Amino acid sequence: MDECYAQDHLICKQIIINRSYMIKKYIVAVMCSLATVGSTTAQVLTIDSCYVLTERNYPLIKQYELIEKTMEYTLSNASKAYLPQVSITAIEGYVFGELPSLAPGGSGGSTGDFKFIGIAQINQTIWDGGATKTQKKIISASTEAEKASLDVALYDLHTRVNQLYFGILLVDEQLAQLAVQHTILDNNVNRIKQLNENGLAYKTDLDEIRVEQLKLNQKRTELNYVRKGYVTMLSLFIGAKIDSQIFLQKPEVSSTMTDLPITRPELALYKSQRDLVHAQAGMQRVGLMPKVGLFGAGLMLAPGISGDNSTMTLGVAGVNASWNISALYKSGNEKKLTQQSLSKINILEETFLFNTNLQITQTNANIEKQKAILAADDEIVRLRKSIREGYQLKYEAGTSSLMDLLNATQNESDAGAQKALHEMQLLMTLADYKTTSGNVK
Repeated sequence: MDECYAQDHLICKQIIINRSYMIKKYIVAVMCSLATVGSTTAQVLTIDSCYVLTERNYPLIKQYELIEKTMEYTLSNASKAYLPQVSITAIEGYVFGELPSLAPGGSGGSTGDFKFIGIAQINQTIWDGGATKTQKKIISASTEAEKASLDVALYDLHTRVNQLYFGILLVDEQLAQLAVQHTILDNNVNRIKQLNENGLAYKTDLDEIRVEQLKLNQKRTELNYVRKGYVTMLSLFIGAKIDSQIFLQKPEVSSTMTDLPITRPELALYKSQRDLVHAQAGMQRVGLMPKVGLFGAGLMLAPGISGDNSTMTLGVAGVNASWNISALYKSGNEKKLTQQSLSKINILEETFLFNTNLQITQTNANIEKQKAILAADDEIVRLRKSIREGYQLKYEAGTSSLMDLLNATQNESDAGAQKALHEMQLLMTLADYKTTSGNVK
């Protein structure tokens, strides 16, 4: 019994220490990220810190502690199976028939009397066929399966974080392109004013520029509201207040990122489910084993058999053994049921890996496509800038119209915006690849 308590205590302590260590890592990461977010000088967030903060802030995370406490109490209850079991029964009733005499040659007691009967019984299990040990294994395996299922649910948050995080980055790139275009227009305003003063430009040219500036301001206002919405939603996810000036760091692009193995939490879930089935199958062996224990019982009868007012007591002690062979009849079918359960889990795992590999293959194809598209963007942007500068010189020389210059300026801005979009699409696809393969920090 002491060994069972010790084993139970060590199991609980080790599991709680492991989970506590993980939670402490979460807390450290959260505090570091919050310190960064809360800085008034430079607010910076990385996508990995957003993952950690989101998981830490999500209400479902509280179930870890509940699962651990439930396991601790259940293991403690299972260990009490080796404690002495005591039962006391008191009966006040009418006794029919003649009670036998315990003395040789003596006569039985009187019949038809009201009597008080007290029965006390104590049982001490010596060996329960491994039931307690197997029950503890089932409890631990069931706990790990619950935690693995919770890990899967929390991991799904990564996709939602990706959408918000890269949505903000894309808006930032679009705002940066608008700022470049606005600078170009500002420079043109100054040039047109000078040309207008010298009689080389029309006043309507200046109005055209101002219209384009107003359009840019409208786009910037719209994008700022979109960004504010994304930032607000991300703030709710990570559980930290961040303002509109937050800077999101672009994830690094690694050349070996597309060779990552599949390490999704679903694989740990399938393993824990198989461990649980194996642990439950142990009860089949327990049912085939005999049970051995110590037995003690005491009987008090008032009045006694002699019929007078005396009280009679009787005690018995010994060893009891029991063996129910009915489990033999079902043993073959129980083993087949266990194999069926394992086969179902294996099929689910194979299906998950098949679908995940398909998704990864498609993502790899998208990555290669986006890299090929992005490779030409730098040249397109360079050429669009050169064309716009050419129209700038032609306009100042009076050989080109303002509309040609504005169109060239818009084309340059569109080229920059397309490059930014392609960069964000590539980063988003790479993040999706890491999330799909399970290689998120």
